[in-house]
Amino acid sequence: MKPEFLKRNFFQRILGIPATPKPTNSDSWQYDGTKIVLNLDKSLELGKPGGAIRLEGGELPIRILVMRDDNGKVHAFENRCTHGGHRRLDPVPGTDTVQCCSVGKSTYDYSGNRIYGPAPGNIATFPTELHDKQLVIKIEKQ
Repeated sequence: MKPEFLKRNFFQRILGIPATPKPTNSDSWQYDGTKIVLNLDKSLELGKPGGAIRLEGGELPIRILVMRDDNGKVHAFENRCTHGGHRRLDPVPGTDTVQCCSVGKSTYDYSGNRIYGPAPGNIATFPTELHDKQLVIKIEKQ
């Protein structure tokens, strides 16, 4: 299966610049050592299908991509392509996939399985739970 590709210019791909932004509100999430708690009232990017943010920095030991799919379900991934290890991932609207921002265009399904590209393996996914206006992401490696 050959996936659809994100429309990216050469410099975005060669430099590995992700399309997914960091949260507008930097205080919209907290990490306690085992889980991330996102305040959905402050995470406006996740308020509608297709929305996504990348979480990184602070005490968080890995980068996380959080996205809401076209059906409204929230997914969380380790935001690291297995091809080079330092490139980020972006959701590809309407395809049920996330894709590396680099030239290789490695593509993964929502279960983290590699379905296209030079990446040697799958990406880690993390369970999510909705509790009122909070999204909890358990980030223990599976």
